[in-house]
Amino acid sequence: MSLIDIMNNLNDKDSDADSILNLDNLRDALPEHDLRTVEKGSSHTSGNHTITNHVSPAANLKLRFIENNCSPRQSQENPRDEFSRQQKVVALHKLLSHEPVDIVSLRQMAISKGGFITDELRQKAWPKLLDVDINDIPSKPKESVLKAHRDYQQVVMDVNRSLKRFPPGMEDEERLGLQDQLVDTIMRVLVRHPELHYYQGYHDIVVTFLLVVGEDITFALVDKLSTHHLRDFMDRTMDRTNHMLNYLYPIIGRASPPLREYMDNAELGTIFCLPWLITWYGHVLSDYRHVVRLYDFFLACHPLMAIYLSAAIVLYRETAVLETECDMAMIHCLLSKIPSDLPLEHLVSRAGDLFVQFPPGELAHEAKKHYLRSLTILNYEKFAEVAFNQRPESKLLRETFVDDEDDIVEKKPVTQPRGESRAKNVARYTVWAVSAGLSAAAIAAFNTAMEWEWF
Repeated sequence: MSLIDIMNNLNDKDSDADSILNLDNLRDALPEHDLRTVEKGSSHTSGNHTITNHVSPAANLKLRFIENNCSPRQSQENPRDEFSRQQKVVALHKLLSHEPVDIVSLRQMAISKGGFITDELRQKAWPKLLDVDINDIPSKPKESVLKAHRDYQQVVMDVNRSLKRFPPGMEDEERLGLQDQLVDTIMRVLVRHPELHYYQGYHDIVVTFLLVVGEDITFALVDKLSTHHLRDFMDRTMDRTNHMLNYLYPIIGRASPPLREYMDNAELGTIFCLPWLITWYGHVLSDYRHVVRLYDFFLACHPLMAIYLSAAIVLYRETAVLETECDMAMIHCLLSKIPSDLPLEHLVSRAGDLFVQFPPGELAHEAKKHYLRSLTILNYEKFAEVAFNQRPESKLLRETFVDDEDDIVEKKPVTQPRGESRAKNVARYTVWAVSAGLSAAAIAAFNTAMEWEWF
């Protein structure tokens, strides 16, 4: 049984399987007609059934087609996989049409195979994942202000060297215009946050957003990321970045002790995967579709997920590493070049499995640092609480509680002490990990159902 099946059972224990449209009916209904999730027992009825537009366990049922670890090319060759892709696009459109968006379901969509599928959907989904209001974006400072920043000249030099990050065949005039936008976007963030320091590789992340959502929304998204997921990279020194890299070996050691020992004996270090981490793989993957798919994944997950993906890649290439001479230079040369034919979806799933099996909190001591020293992780906890409060049920509860202040004490639900709740949740989800062989979609369950209290 897959994780999605388990989640369906947990979230909809009383649902009647016969009340949900079967996959054959859904196949007949799409793409000619819009997808409708049909269940019994809701408030808006039509005959004996209810038609709802939200993403529910029935909508999750559609995603079973796309849980296989096949490549995008294989999906195109398989009509059933292509149908699943169309279904997911329709489900995403429906999910994003509601306010407030169900962040739990949106994260599940981002993590499951294919991510958000199209750039059109990413334009709508990425701001929702980061809780960014695209209608309230600060105006751009004057050009003289941007150029006066200490990092301006370095940013211009790096952007001028970033030709390979733009689509091949793009007209020079269009590319130069995008490069100017890229410089301005980076400088807007740096001017807005004087405590942040530009690093080489930051532009690789920003250009990905620029190609998908345009200049102003890119600024808003990267502005949020720079104080959350990317915060440790933007310190004056690389100390915190090195701390994040220090998680790589503990993860590999838990999953494959012989591989860890071999890499230790070669004194390999972690420099080979530094560009992977600080550019979110934008600098090392040649296929634009793979880059944006990973961004879907990273935006929906914990800031350390890029390191877990690094571990998944190294573990996938374990045989090649062990067949290479136990020499730092030789293994570094092998691993620093990411093959173009890596099974991306399989690696995303493996990274999710590793995250569930070996969570960061359990590896912190071995990573030779106190977990909470990371500003990225500290800020992510605050951001996660905000994201959780976007959930429709959370907003409804808050509105209910403030309707009558005199009744707040009586209405407030009884909660367990934080430590006790965390311990019980960890035990519960650990059982899932052991019994179900979780895929990367498990991160959605962890990051939402547990409200990020487990680390």
